Amino acid sequence: MRKSIWLGGAALVLACGGSAQAQSLRPDQAAFREIYREMVETNTTRSVGSCTELAEKVETRLLAAGLPRGDVRVVPSPVDPRWGSLTAVFRGSDARAKPILLLAHIDVVEANRADWERDPFTLVEENGVFYGRGSSDDKAQAAVWVDSFIRFRQAGFKPRRDIKMALTCGEETPETFNGVEWLLENARELVDAEFALNEGAGGLADAAGARIALNVQAGQKVYQDFRLELSGPGGHSSLPVADNVIYRLSAAALHVRDHGFKVELNDANRGYFTGMAPIVGGEAGAAMRAVVNDPGDAAAIATLARNPSWNSMLRTTCVATTVQGGHAPNALPQRAAVNVNCRMFPGRPVEEIRAELERVIADPGIKVSVVPPESPTPPAPRLTERIMGPVRQAAAKAWPGVPVIPVLSPGATDGRFLTAAGIPTYGVTGFFHSPGGPNAHGLNEHISVRSLMEGRDFLHDLVQIYALQK
Repeated sequence: MRKSIWLGGAALVLACGGSAQAQSLRPDQAAFREIYREMVETNTTRSVGSCTELAEKVETRLLAAGLPRGDVRVVPSPVDPRWGSLTAVFRGSDARAKPILLLAHIDVVEANRADWERDPFTLVEENGVFYGRGSSDDKAQAAVWVDSFIRFRQAGFKPRRDIKMALTCGEETPETFNGVEWLLENARELVDAEFALNEGAGGLADAAGARIALNVQAGQKVYQDFRLELSGPGGHSSLPVADNVIYRLSAAALHVRDHGFKVELNDANRGYFTGMAPIVGGEAGAAMRAVVNDPGDAAAIATLARNPSWNSMLRTTCVATTVQGGHAPNALPQRAAVNVNCRMFPGRPVEEIRAELERVIADPGIKVSVVPPESPTPPAPRLTERIMGPVRQAAAKAWPGVPVIPVLSPGATDGRFLTAAGIPTYGVTGFFHSPGGPNAHGLNEHISVRSLMEGRDFLHDLVQIYALQK
């Protein structure tokens, strides 16, 4: 799952790859397109699809390319036979070197054919754009990883360290089953690595499509729901009283709305605001520089908080999302509850946020509880030169002069499970999307052909650099 980063008055959009309908594909690109087509056209929705079917198709391709059978595995789900994953390893020469992991999820969000302009499970190319459910989220990156393994084999590539791949099921419906979480708990050796590359960040461009920056996601905010609940004696609606549980909970929700959690900086958002300040310019750019220099600068915080994306990168955010209350239209309510959804800054404990909500609400009668499951809360992974150097090297080859800028994602991916388990996970794709984004999870999801092909070559080069690291 990928979140767009909108920059408000800065007039920047997720980068546009431009039309490539007339562009002929090289033979290797045509082979990759076939892998990609097969992935998009294999329905992997929770309702009627099968991740296992797609995992088996990928297994067939990897074995046909010459990977040893013992290095490719379809991993069944204990919950549903359709929710299997695939793992593979491309062997390196140094058994002492820690592997890298290439992660992508192959399950997709539901798609109703009647709502789409095109069949969501047929790869359609129109005017240099690929359309289909999963065309961006996340079968684009999954197809690149499979394609790279095949290219490595064909080229006789000899990496220093093992390259592992995990194509998993359940990222979109982790409340039911999540393949990454299961692998970590039951077969960690299949995914254990020094670090992992995953979805989570693309690039920025101006409205004309000129590339501005390539983003690297270094951590993501943590999803956690909290429940505010209050009960009372109720009574007849003809005899109202001020102490009404709905009114009190409404006041509590307004306190949550008005509360600003403290601003926090880490490698990701510090690097983002530092890198974007000269690009954005003006009042907002000055505010970015000011916050980096002083996270307590109230005027700068207020300026950035006007943009929801920037505000979300600065701190923990919480918002009321659902309300339940009352039992009859002619009775005073006996019980009411509000769900508060928080996106917690990496490293903030769940109990710390719960206690802060309790203080902000300041009503001892309202119970504030954690809605299970309780999320892991690891700090964001560090952006060392060992991580960033190869990204800059590969990006300079693909897009000379385009800076690499970190980003802290307000959305969630499977990287949260890996990072919490001690496998730092970084979001990097190199995919550039048309203005308005790829509409992942929405109607007519898409990605430009040129963007996909350029991202494929960028990621292939990046993995080789990492794989040869000492």
